[in-house]
Amino acid sequence: MSRDYEKLPRDIRPAKVDKTVYAVLLAAAVLVGGVLYYFTRESKASIKRWYDTQLPARIRPDYSGTVIPPNIAPLNFSIQEDGVSYYVRVHSNKGPAIDVSSNSPKIVIGEKRWHKLLEANRGGQVYFDVYVKTSEGRWNRFSSISNKIANEDIDRYLVYRKIHPGHNLWRRMGIYQRSLENFSESVVLDNEYYKRGCVNCHTFRANKPDKMLIGIRSAAYGSSAVLAADGTVRKIGTKFGYTSWHPSGRLAAYSVNRVGQFFHTAGSEVRDVIDLNSLLAYFLVGSETVKTTENLSKKDRLETYPTWAPDGRYLYFCSAPLRWSETTENVPEQYDEIRYDLLRISYDIGKDQWGELETVLSAEDTGLSILEPRISPDGRWLLFCMCNYGCFPVYQKSSDLYLMDLQASQETGHYTYRRLEINSDQSDSWHSWSSNSRWIAFSSKRDYGKFTRVYISYVDEAGNVYKPIIVPQRDPDYYDSCLKTFSVPELVTGPVKTTGEELARVVRGSRKIEAAMPITMATPTAGKPRGYRFWGERE
Repeated sequence: MSRDYEKLPRDIRPAKVDKTVYAVLLAAAVLVGGVLYYFTRESKASIKRWYDTQLPARIRPDYSGTVIPPNIAPLNFSIQEDGVSYYVRVHSNKGPAIDVSSNSPKIVIGEKRWHKLLEANRGGQVYFDVYVKTSEGRWNRFSSISNKIANEDIDRYLVYRKIHPGHNLWRRMGIYQRSLENFSESVVLDNEYYKRGCVNCHTFRANKPDKMLIGIRSAAYGSSAVLAADGTVRKIGTKFGYTSWHPSGRLAAYSVNRVGQFFHTAGSEVRDVIDLNSLLAYFLVGSETVKTTENLSKKDRLETYPTWAPDGRYLYFCSAPLRWSETTENVPEQYDEIRYDLLRISYDIGKDQWGELETVLSAEDTGLSILEPRISPDGRWLLFCMCNYGCFPVYQKSSDLYLMDLQASQETGHYTYRRLEINSDQSDSWHSWSSNSRWIAFSSKRDYGKFTRVYISYVDEAGNVYKPIIVPQRDPDYYDSCLKTFSVPELVTGPVKTTGEELARVVRGSRKIEAAMPITMATPTAGKPRGYRFWGERE
């Protein structure tokens, strides 16, 4: 008899019997293959039973058979089994179990007891024992659901953009931050603050919230970037696209893109995006200047998605051939032939000097377009996605996540990669690393098709990536009624303390850092580049 016998609810508690009766009953149950436990209370006429289904309970979200952060919010779930009453026991090797009884399939676990249980059992297993009472009054017990508790925490906060997925309803959007240790969510910047302009491309230095850049595009207040650093907020008078901070915090590399959205006549996803022209530039914080260099802004190439190596010695980015006129406003016929290579270029921050281009991975070799490279903070793993063509993987079901071992590549001289098993049959993209290199967050359309949600996965020291779980919500059915997508998830170690009102005042204000693009051999000319249009912006 379990030592936790007295803690079970009375109507599903097996009666105490002597060992001989117990053995006989157990043997009989095994022979018939149905009832595992059948006990009577000696002093009562009624008989209480539970049947062991020997099957796992169906739960949603699917929080089973994986690795979870020891500091994650409770994994509340709904039991997808018919019944009139529900009981779940959450337990591990150390500490008291958590008992949850409910008249609905929703199982909501108390935060304090949940965190105490996980903290006491780092590196161990946590179990969900699920019981369901049928309309006939019989309790069914399902096989225990088990998850491993990692030793390493995930970064405490997740920052993402929420936006309606409809192309004509995007006007209400915002950057939000969510505590992964509980269910609190707060706004970082909502576009209601500045007449519903566009806000996205948020980025942080080294997973820390104290240095942040956010891209702003507004018909009323102009297009700019907001720099929040060391307690001050300033506006930079130029457009920032996809951005990456140098680990020193002294500069940030960013893309300038002329992006167009178009539509297919049929398909499960009719939306598509093309980058008609692009280049890379970088903003020097101290001198408040913008620069570029020939190898980052070739007139015959499309450069985008910059990301710095953790030591700051290399900038990785994606590059594809430009096969149409620089000034074209129409979707070129060759749009589905464009595939991006993964390149890198060395940089000496002391001399502000760039080296030569190197090809890390070629689209000609992969047959796919290589996008969104992100390097783990320990410098070992390069996570990226690939899709059939183009620059915008979130609209392509073919987009999958891949992992490259940079340490092994340096030792062998060959860049090798593998497709991750965590991919789905829908788009998987927009990924980021935790500060300890043990967790990734990414956006996926699995289960929902149209709606992008954020999932997290554990990555061990050998590069094994474990089954992802969706970011938990207090209401386990939250995602079934949420009509917004969650994109560009960034893991950060703490909350952004600059308020949305403070950021918005700077957006609306006239003061800004003048940072015009310099004259170069690249695509743009001096001053504001002509005709740059970003997806989601109304000109």
